[in-house]
Amino acid sequence: MIPLFKRFPALAEALPYEALADLPTPVRSCAALGVEAKTESLHVKCDDVTGADYGGNKVRKLAFLLAQARKQGATSTLTFGAAGSNHALATAIYARKLGFQPISMLVPQYNAHSVRRNLLRGLAAGASLNHFERRLDVARGTIGEIFAARRAGEPRPFIIPAGGSAPLGTVGFVNAGLELHDQIVEGELPAPDTLYVASGTMGTCVGLLIGLQLAGLDMTVMAVAVTSPPYTSMEKARRLFARTVGLLRKADPNFPTLVFPEAQFCLREDYLGESYARYTKAGVTAVAQARELADIALEGTYTGKAMACLLGDGESGHLAGKKVLFWNTYNSVSQESAIKDIDYHQLSAPFHRYYEEAVQELDRVEG
Repeated sequence: MIPLFKRFPALAEALPYEALADLPTPVRSCAALGVEAKTESLHVKCDDVTGADYGGNKVRKLAFLLAQARKQGATSTLTFGAAGSNHALATAIYARKLGFQPISMLVPQYNAHSVRRNLLRGLAAGASLNHFERRLDVARGTIGEIFAARRAGEPRPFIIPAGGSAPLGTVGFVNAGLELHDQIVEGELPAPDTLYVASGTMGTCVGLLIGLQLAGLDMTVMAVAVTSPPYTSMEKARRLFARTVGLLRKADPNFPTLVFPEAQFCLREDYLGESYARYTKAGVTAVAQARELADIALEGTYTGKAMACLLGDGESGHLAGKKVLFWNTYNSVSQESAIKDIDYHQLSAPFHRYYEEAVQELDRVEG
């Protein structure tokens, strides 16, 4: 039983849950990288191996969201993201595993090798991949999918917001915060002073913040923005915190009333760069350092920017004498065997440009 349900048994009765993730994920000590960051100690929480089919932070959220889809009797899921969305891919893989037809509504992004791989893997998973140039077109397309299901006599698709960062998905990281507490108690790592994590749609960092508060852990969550508002903002963090706590209290009145801990949460917007999915020199350098010093696989859109923030803070002396935890949200489970025989021409025509145009200049580490 997951730590959240152990603490609050009524939640196990009230909240749907599919055991999709391999939990708890391990914690690694990274001494050489810690020396580079000038910390007292540096550990990595390895959410890159949350699942044998596909890892990363999305699996924890999908364990609750797809269970809710099953409870509601849906036969398909519909979610949103950029062309190379890790969330859309994770949803496709695990939705198919549970018998749903996954539908992905995708918008353009800067080209990268990861975009090419994720699109082919989504196709291999059996997802319906739909490309839209504008977000308004996504809304129209979503309405079209709902009406198409109705005309076919099927249940409407279960809609999952971008990143899975609905309150129910965020509960997956409330549990993750309690999981971390248990690992600290068991001596797998010292209690960190600071936790660094990438923030795309905020479900991961906000869920962790709630879980850490529940566990009584006094540490700063350093949420490194890799998207701009409205996807990542202080306003959204406070709102998602309140809505997630509200969901948990409705499911179990014994769940405590929690107040957003301003002093324990820091939103860092200084490592975003030009925009979402646009690689930065600092991020690419951090990816290379993590690989060289700790044999950790990161990437340029999310985790590279978060690691760049950690290393930058270390270089400036802000982490001296501190115990630091880096939460790795990237998938490290190879998908190559699943896509080796797929030709990109099997994708619909709007996606072909990601294979026919060059990747962005700084994408040197993913080829």
